[in-house]
Amino acid sequence: MLDVGLLLIRLVIGLSFMAHGAQKLFGWFGGYGIKGTGGWFESMGMKPGALVALLAGLAEFGGGLLLALGLLTPVGGILIALTMIIAIVKVHGANGYWSTQNGFEYNLAILVIGVALALTGGGQYALDALIF
Repeated sequence: MLDVGLLLIRLVIGLSFMAHGAQKLFGWFGGYGIKGTGGWFESMGMKPGALVALLAGLAEFGGGLLLALGLLTPVGGILIALTMIIAIVKVHGANGYWSTQNGFEYNLAILVIGVALALTGGGQYALDALIF
C-alpha cells in the first residue's frame, strides 16, 4: 500500500506542477506564458523576468514530469521544493503562515512533499524501480 500512496502523491503533485509550468511556458490553462509571467516576475524585482519565467516554468514542468513518471524522483522532488522556497521567499513569506492571507502554508506543504519524495523515492510503481 505504501507504493500506491507514493504513486498517488507523485501523480497529483507531478501533474499539478506540469500544469503550473505549462501556464508559464505556453500560456496554457489560463496562464500568461513567458512574456506575461516575466512581467509579473519583474514587478517583484526578479530580473530579467522572461528568463526567470522560463527557468521557473522549466523547473515546474520538468520537476512535475519527473515526479509523475517516477523518473529520477529525487531530482523532481528537489526541483519542486526549490520552486516552493522561491515562492515563499519572494511572494508569500511576508504574508505570514496562513494561505487564507496569501501566506506560505500551502507552499510549505508542497515543499515538504517534494523533499519527502526526494528522500523516499518514487516507490515500486515508478520508472526508477524499473531502471535502477
